[in-house]
Amino acid sequence: MLKLKAKMFDEAGKSYASKNLFTQIVIFLLVFFIIYLLESIVPSLVTVPKMMEELNSDSEIMEGSKKLTWSESMALATRIAGKPEVMIPTLLSTIFGTLGSIFYCRCIEMRPLSSMGMRKRKMGSHYLLGLGVGLAMMTAITMLTVVTGANSIKLCTGISWKIIALFFMGFFVQGMSEEFVFRGYFMTTIGGSNNKWLAVLISSAAFGMAHLANPGINVLAMINLILFGVFAALYMIYFDDIWGGCAIHSVWNFTQGNIYGISVSGSGDSESVFRTTAKSSHDFLTGGKFGIEGSIFTTVVLAAGTGIVVYLMMKREKQDTTAQDENTETAA
Repeated sequence: MLKLKAKMFDEAGKSYASKNLFTQIVIFLLVFFIIYLLESIVPSLVTVPKMMEELNSDSEIMEGSKKLTWSESMALATRIAGKPEVMIPTLLSTIFGTLGSIFYCRCIEMRPLSSMGMRKRKMGSHYLLGLGVGLAMMTAITMLTVVTGANSIKLCTGISWKIIALFFMGFFVQGMSEEFVFRGYFMTTIGGSNNKWLAVLISSAAFGMAHLANPGINVLAMINLILFGVFAALYMIYFDDIWGGCAIHSVWNFTQGNIYGISVSGSGDSESVFRTTAKSSHDFLTGGKFGIEGSIFTTVVLAAGTGIVVYLMMKREKQDTTAQDENTETAA
C-alpha cells in the first residue's frame, strides 16, 4: 500500500496530544463545538433581525392564523442566509476556526505551526497553484453538467462586482478555516500517532458529517464531501503544507457560488457572474437543492483529481526508493 509520508506527521507525533484515537476524537468534538459557538455569534446577530423583518411582513403569521411548516421554515432560513448582508459576515466569522485550531495545536498540544502545514517555503507558489486547480475542477464539473444538458448557464446582468469581491474575501477565510480545522489540526493529530490512511479517512468523514444539517443534503452529496476531504488531505500530504488545500477549498466555493451562480452546499443563490439553472429533474445529475456538489459529475472529477494525486505520490515514492537503492550500491 502507498505510504503517506509528510514532515508534518512526524512533527505532530512529538506533541503533547493524547496518542489514544478515541481520546483524540472526543477532544476534537469538544474543540469543534467551541469553534462552532464562536463562529455562530456574528451570524446570529445579523440573521435574527432579518428573520424578524421577514416574519413581520406577513400579517397572517403575526396574527397567528398561519404557521410555517418545517420545509417553509427551512426555505425562509436558506433565503435569508443567502443574502449578502448575512452570508458575507457569516463567511468572515469562520476566522475563528483558523484561530481556534491554531491556538489548540500550538498552546494545548504544544506543537509547532509547521506540523499543521504552515510552512513559509513555496507558500505563494503553492497557493497560486491551488487556486488554479480549484478553479479548473469546479469549471470542469459545471461544464460537464452543461454539455450533457443537465444544466444551462447564462451571463447575469447588473453584476455587483463589489459584492462579488466581498464574497471572495469571505470564501478566502471560510475555505482556509475548514482546512485548518479538519486537515491542519484533526488529520495531523491522528496521523502523528496512528495510521496515516486512518487519519485521512476519519478527518474526511468528520468533514462530511459537519455538513449534515445543510439544506438539501443527500447520500451522493455526503459521498462527494467525504471524497473532497480525501482529495484535499492527500493533496496536503503530497505538498507537505496546507496552503494549496486552502486555496483549492476557497476558490472551489467561490467559483461555484459567485462565478457560476450555483448553491454552495445548500446555501442558496447569491450574487454571481453567471447563473446556472437545472434543466434535468434528476438530482443525481444536477445536485438538487444542495447544489452541484451533490452531482455525479462532482464524483467523477473528484475521483479523477484524487487519482492524479495518488499517481504523483506513487511516482515520487518509486523515485525515492530508486535513489535509496542507488545510494546503497554506491556506499557498498
